[in-house]
Amino acid sequence: MSDTSRRDFLKTSSIAAVGAAALHSLSAGAYAAGEDTVRIGLVGCGGRGTGACSQALKSPGRVRLIAMGDVFRDQMDGSLNNIEKAVAKDDTAEITVAEESKFIGFDAYKKVIDSGVDVVILATPPGFRPMMLEYAVEKGVNVFMEKPVATDAPGVRRVLEAARKAKEKGLKIGVGLQRHHQAPYQDMVGRIHSGEFGDVRALRVYWNSGGVWDPRKNRDEVKSEMEYQLRNWYYYTWLCGDHICEQHIHNLDVGNWVMSKNGELQFPVKANGMGGREVRKDKKYGEIFDHHAVEYTYADGTTMMSQCRHIRNVWNSVTEHVHTTKGIVHLSDRSSNGIRGGGGFGIKYFDGTEDVYKGDSRDPYQVEHDDLFTAIRNGNAYSEAEYGAMSTMTAILGRMCTYSGQEITMQDALERGLGIMPEDLSWDAKLPNAPDADGVYAVPVPGVTKVLADA
Repeated sequence: MSDTSRRDFLKTSSIAAVGAAALHSLSAGAYAAGEDTVRIGLVGCGGRGTGACSQALKSPGRVRLIAMGDVFRDQMDGSLNNIEKAVAKDDTAEITVAEESKFIGFDAYKKVIDSGVDVVILATPPGFRPMMLEYAVEKGVNVFMEKPVATDAPGVRRVLEAARKAKEKGLKIGVGLQRHHQAPYQDMVGRIHSGEFGDVRALRVYWNSGGVWDPRKNRDEVKSEMEYQLRNWYYYTWLCGDHICEQHIHNLDVGNWVMSKNGELQFPVKANGMGGREVRKDKKYGEIFDHHAVEYTYADGTTMMSQCRHIRNVWNSVTEHVHTTKGIVHLSDRSSNGIRGGGGFGIKYFDGTEDVYKGDSRDPYQVEHDDLFTAIRNGNAYSEAEYGAMSTMTAILGRMCTYSGQEITMQDALERGLGIMPEDLSWDAKLPNAPDADGVYAVPVPGVTKVLADA
């Protein structure tokens, strides 16, 4: 985007325009009502793509998988085998992926989208998400895309613009922020919004864990730097966004959801933070940090304290907590080492009483697909792209602060955040984060690393 077009776009499609639209589904139907079978395609055949496709096939009504795409054939073959096993007992799930509908390469997503699907599942590493969403919307195809939906500010702007066009076309877009489809979250956040627990004073959100898989391939097992990074994608910022984006987005998204007011999405107006590499220092861990701590501030002055960490054998927690004038609302039933009193979702009042949620416990990963496919079949309004984009941008803002060591406003981050995607996507592409002769990557240095374009 040129500076001029970027400014014009931001006037209508970014901070000023997200607002109420982000919490309401505004699109009409884009699926032929009365058809018996919804045809789907999968782009990105890793573990999450395999899971999302299996859940889509199990959603209400007949669903047929007709096409798959990835850059690696071994990934696709393993995924298809696992999907077949997952839905073997489901009479409404159909898999008819012919050999000619298995697409390999950087343009595989186009071929899947062009193969006659009603819905495409986008589950590649998130750096590719914006261009794939744009193409799906251009071709009039409904989308389920995993989170985060981008890895840099230019990508978020592209997603917001694609979301606007999708609504004009009546397309449905689901985003893999499944807590929005989890009954305990819906119940407790709804009660916060109703004022039952008083006014919100502060939030604490955590994704402190032992981390994810270690790098899967060594350099002598691949043919190029591009293949090496794709095989080990979690450890490269242009592909993953760092773990503050790839995982911690869930908790940050809950904070934004809690702070929404009168149906209008709220997100932080500024942030500051710190982070680094304390444990994962070996060159095989690429360039991402292993810990981030960020203080976010909303427009009304409310603070959200955020931590995410990938370090083993230490205190960990994956939780969200809302401090109110009547007590502390504990969201998420995943915690360890006594971060909260009581078990499960609930509020601990200052008078010592507790109110613990004991209702619907359905799998939110399945419910999010059930809700999307029901909307597609019934022609109901359905759009999750805007809050998915802005929660992604909240995570990117935090990363920009920890990488640079600077306090940054959301306005500056969204408008001036530097792009980190390669200009070329091919096996021999020159990557902006190429390692030195010893295979060592440049790691961000707070106080030195630049994350904003000049004003």
